[in-house]
Amino acid sequence: MNARCPCPPLADKALKSYRARQAAERLAAGEAYTVTPYVAVDELGEPLDTRALREHAYRLMKALGLRRVRLYDARHSCLTALAVAGVPDLVLAAWAGHTNAAFTKAKYVHVGVEHMAEAAAAWEKFAGAL
Repeated sequence: MNARCPCPPLADKALKSYRARQAAERLAAGEAYTVTPYVAVDELGEPLDTRALREHAYRLMKALGLRRVRLYDARHSCLTALAVAGVPDLVLAAWAGHTNAAFTKAKYVHVGVEHMAEAAAAWEKFAGAL
């Protein structure tokens, strides 16, 4: 992790690789390349619209043999996993780009049956100690 990008090391490595590819595309495109502050851009530097980004993600999922999931659902799953792992609400909100931690928890964190089973096991351990 670095100070500019609070990413897990694997994501940080992938972003660096992506930036290197973008630099090569910028060189190849010359003056036709548009410099923007966006990360998700095409080979000419133009920002990808949400449809293009979604379609690109689906192609990657297929190429990697992964089950196709909506990016929107992946965001919810990520935030739920982080919450279950004990990441504080304020950090969850910041990770999601939100300023309101209550909004993030209410809209993005979903408790599933598997989480209730974990709670039941924790309760059994606690109750057994009484």
